[in-house]
Amino acid sequence: MTLIDSDATGTTPTGGPTLAQERRLVTSLPGPRSAEILARKAEAVPVGVAHTVPIAAVAAGGGVVLDADGNSLIDLGSGIAVTTVGSAHPKVVAAVAAQAAQFTHTCFMISPYESYIEVAEALNRLTPGTFAKKTALFNSGSEAVENAVKIARKHTGRSAVVAFDHGYHGRTNLTMALTAKSMPYKSGFGPFAPEVYRAPLSYPFRDGLSGADAAALAITQIEKQVGAENLAAVVIEPIQGEGGFIVPADGFLPAIVEWCRANGVVFIADEVQSGFARTGTMFASEQFGIEPDLITTAKGIAGGLPLAAVTGRAEIMDAAHAGGLGGTYGGNPIACAAALAAIDAFENDGLIERAQHIGSILGDRLRAMQTDDPRIGDVRGRGAMTAIEFVDPETNAPDAALAGAVARACIQSGVIVLTCGTYGNVIRFLPPLSIGDDLLNEGLDVLADALAAA
Repeated sequence: MTLIDSDATGTTPTGGPTLAQERRLVTSLPGPRSAEILARKAEAVPVGVAHTVPIAAVAAGGGVVLDADGNSLIDLGSGIAVTTVGSAHPKVVAAVAAQAAQFTHTCFMISPYESYIEVAEALNRLTPGTFAKKTALFNSGSEAVENAVKIARKHTGRSAVVAFDHGYHGRTNLTMALTAKSMPYKSGFGPFAPEVYRAPLSYPFRDGLSGADAAALAITQIEKQVGAENLAAVVIEPIQGEGGFIVPADGFLPAIVEWCRANGVVFIADEVQSGFARTGTMFASEQFGIEPDLITTAKGIAGGLPLAAVTGRAEIMDAAHAGGLGGTYGGNPIACAAALAAIDAFENDGLIERAQHIGSILGDRLRAMQTDDPRIGDVRGRGAMTAIEFVDPETNAPDAALAGAVARACIQSGVIVLTCGTYGNVIRFLPPLSIGDDLLNEGLDVLADALAAA
């Protein structure tokens, strides 16, 4: 891999040295070196492993990603909400190096180590709810969700699971079944795991329902089509990720939780994308006043290293028999060291407040664009997890073509943005919390220009 030498450094709002914090294009994208590397990708990697941005990354930090040709792109995606503390955060880098020098693996199920336990203790303390909790560690968000369902089924002795419209939960067989969107996640990969059912989500922009009315609709469908006596768990993202950053109407989630409590159903909050300060609170569930029975986390948990967790009520977590949970790499010691450093940053470096500030900038700028452009049907989200939904102004129909065109134009101008949504008509903003205000505003300037030109 070719690294770019540079003497230019800056300081991010959360501290620590970083790359020059600037948008800089010295070639069109992809540049010649990136094109060469991407050609090798095409030869060596299956077409199913696609990519969004036509570059080969060699470094990242603060709010930028540097490619093999020396182009510096503003990062408004954080590797899909993973590098929330910033890529190569100094605390994470130091913790990883120190742990790698000690040992890289023993398998926690063979020879336990303290860092796994420390991560579990931190998650038991930080996740919503004052009840006794326990935590098991895994490798990915999909794996966490799948294990949460296993635990709920074992605890209840029931088999059915309800997920919600527009939800995304992963790429394993069970989590594909839980996921709503067919392309590209499910098409042609079935048959899927049985006993998975879907209920309508509160989608204020499109259904116009209050939270209470949307919850009543969902509950009625669950009772009639599944039956509470058959239901092990309800799985829901408090704020949806891939589904379009849909924020349910006030009262929707508390009503679902209350119904679950009354019927012995395990309420699982999938906070893989919305967790760890992303929404301006440590977990999005806090903003809705809910305490999940189980909560799944990943992505931002370990500053870019693969780690995931299921945290929940001790009596539910203890339902699985000895040996029923685990995995060779689950809670890898290097990932645990990174997680402890990232959690330190979340708690002590002002990152929750930083997410709130970023959310104010995003909300103000995007709503101003919406005022001038009726093609932006909705601006929604919380904190540094904000999105815009593009529509046909005459019919309110989703406009995926416009979203795609704007995203491509932004990327070619040196700003990384991601699309999402069941209809493909949403652009989501997930900047690292280490991005500076000037760089964030410049990225939004590029977005405004791309929208005007589209």
